[in-house]
Formats: sequence, structure tokens, C-alpha cells
Amino acid sequence: MSTLEIPVLIARKRDGEALGREELLAFVGAYVAGEVDDAQMAAFLMAGVIRGFSRDEAVTLTEALLRSGDRIDLGGLRGPTVDKHSTGGVGDTTTLIVGPLLAAAGCQVAKLSGRGLGHTGGTLDKLESIPGLRVDLGADELEAQVERIGLAVAAATQDLVPADKRLYALRDVTATVASPALIASSVMSKKLAGGAQHVLLDVKAGDGAFMESVPEAHDLAQLCVEIGEAHGRRTGALVTDMSQPLGDAIGNALEVGTAVEVLQGERGGRLRDLSLALAAGLLELTGVEPGEASDRVADLLDRGAALDNFREFVAAQGGDTSVAEEPWDVLPRAPIVAEWRPGAGSVRGFACRRLGELAALLGAGRQRQGDTLDPAVGLEVLPRIGDMVRDGEVVARVHARTDAAAERVLAELSTAVMIGAHPAESVELIHEQVGLSTR
Repeated sequence: MSTLEIPVLIARKRDGEALGREELLAFVGAYVAGEVDDAQMAAFLMAGVIRGFSRDEAVTLTEALLRSGDRIDLGGLRGPTVDKHSTGGVGDTTTLIVGPLLAAAGCQVAKLSGRGLGHTGGTLDKLESIPGLRVDLGADELEAQVERIGLAVAAATQDLVPADKRLYALRDVTATVASPALIASSVMSKKLAGGAQHVLLDVKAGDGAFMESVPEAHDLAQLCVEIGEAHGRRTGALVTDMSQPLGDAIGNALEVGTAVEVLQGERGGRLRDLSLALAAGLLELTGVEPGEASDRVADLLDRGAALDNFREFVAAQGGDTSVAEEPWDVLPRAPIVAEWRPGAGSVRGFACRRLGELAALLGAGRQRQGDTLDPAVGLEVLPRIGDMVRDGEVVARVHARTDAAAERVLAELSTAVMIGAHPAESVELIHEQVGLSTR
């Protein structure tokens, strides 16, 4: 592509025109090759955010990102190969429950996960709070482990969809993140490169999510499903609530411990409920009838089969397997635990994103890439919207490294957990399903 054509394509996008498949593939390919500079790509991205991308452009953008790097070939596995992706939230540790559940159900899960940034937690950071556990698996090691025990969770290599990494860094500094097509192509290029033939998206909606409204989340979910299906993958999505923390814990070791308690059958609530729904949804995508899928995953969880697989997974990746029996004896613990007792009332809502930010301030999350995490610190937030709180009841616990850090967060909790005199209605956990049967 000559330099003269590049401004023409940018101008056409600026004027609201959809680019053809070959044009878009060539444009992104030229950017990867260094023939389109960051200023030109930033102008193109801004034009697309303002004018919008078509469904066909979103599919082609995904293909262009896929072409930029390596792909994992899971065709040699006995299958079915499955993958789950969440768009990010607060207290979301479903991967640690859904992965073992699916492996126990006979599926094969090769999960490439990321690290947390800002108010959202990262699966790799959580897993690394288990002493000895490693996430730097090579492609051959990943495939061999999945074939042997059905589950592996590892960091994506730099050669997997490198164009997405470059584009995301550029979008982050040019205010061009908020585009359904750009978000969907970024998410789905990584899922498709991961090689699984069945993909389920957990698209969050609410204050703690990137998409704050249910209609926005639905549009993103629908587009992701269409992209997956267009690339030959059986794809579905759930639109789920992130107006409040999913689990009680926000913080790396704390979230691992609560996930283990769900696997042990010792903890219920929204984290367990959504984990079961996600596992059942993925089984449905593999061809299992919806009712049978729900019954099967509930049985596997109740009789400890998923816990057994979690133990195998931890052992395979070098971790201390006693975390499956006594998580709180194994996982790092913060030296300071301060309780927050705000008084009687009804929980009316959360500033959910702020809760994630407060956990990050304690050291549970990064303010920027490269920051060192403290795996022991974080928050426990016990009630949910609509719950009644008695006078003197503990509503939250702050797990901190120092008294000063604990006091700082305690002072801000009243701005993040809203308690009033009048009862509030509870919020549905699952708002919508896309590409799945109604159960």
C-alpha cells in the first residue's frame, strides 16, 4: 500500500464509509510492518470510534489481528476444547471454578489469561499467590498438560496476536478504547488464537465493568458471538451483573481462598451461581442439552470432582496442593485485618469500581504495568444489594500490610458501599443470554 492511499482510507473512515475486507486487512498489515505510523493509525481509530465500524469490519479487524502472530493448534487434542472469557470486573474468580468443572465434565481447557490492571483483577496474579505455582508454560507443555488432566492456565506469549498489543497500547493513550468493534476484535482475536472450538463470553454490565449499561453489554456480546461464529467457532455469551462485587473477596490470595471454598462446597452465593451457569453454558455449546448440562456441572461440584481436578491442576503447574484442603494455611495472609461496621440499614448499592480501586491501593492491583503486587491484601465485602444489615454487623474487612493503609481504606468505604434506611431490590445476576438456549 502506498503512502498516498493511507490518508485516503483514513478520510473515507472519517466520512463514515465502511472499508472493504482487503483494504482493512492491508491497512492493519501495513501498520504491523511499519508502513503506517502511530499518528495515522490513531487518526483511523478515532474516526472509527466516532463514525462506527460495521459488523463486517469488526470481523475483518479480528482476522487482521489474528494474522499478525502465532496461533495455538489444539486440533491434536481429543476434545471438546472450550474457553471462557470475562470482560473484567471486581471479585470475579470464576476461572478457578469453571476450569476444573469443565475438565471434570470431560472437556479440555487451554486457558490463556492475563494480569490485572487498575480496578480489575487478573487470573495469573491470583494463581501466583499459590506457593510454587507457575504460569509460564510453553505451547507444547500447555497442550501436553491439557491432554493429560484437561486443564492448563498460562500466560499468553508475546507472539500471540502482537498487533492487538500494539493497538491496545495506542488506544489506551488516544481515548479510543470505547468502541464495541475494537473491544470485540481485541477479545475475539485472542480467543480465536487460543485454539478452542467452543467459546463462551461473560460480558459484564454495571459500575464495575467497562460496559456500564445492559444494552451496551448486549451489543458487545452479540458482536463477539457473531465474530466467533464467522470464524468457525461455536460461540455464546452471558450478560451478567457487575453493579456489585461478584464474590465476597477482592484481592489475589483472598479470591483464591474463596474459590477453593466454592469447590469444597463450603460457600454459595453469586460466585458459585455464575460459575455453574458459565460451565453449563459451555457444555451446551459442545452439544449437551441445557437441562442436562446444568445438572451435570452441579453434580460434579457437589461431589468434589471439580475440587479433585483443581488439585491436579495445581500439582501440574508446581503449586502447593494442600491449598485444595486448607487454603488459609497455605495462602499468604495480611498482618492487619480491620472490620467496618457502619450500622443498621439496607444495602442500596455499590461504587463497585471504587471498591476495586481501593483494593488496588492496598497493593492488590497495579496502578501501571510492572507494579509489584502484594498477594495477601484486599477487601472482603459481605452483603449484596437488597440485604439488610444489623447494628454492629461486619459489612467489610480490610486486609492490609500496615495500620495506616487499613485506616485510609476504612475511611473511604462509606463512599463505596451505600447503606440507607429504605429497602432496595436485589439485582439479577444474569441479565441476558446470547447464542444459548433459555434455561
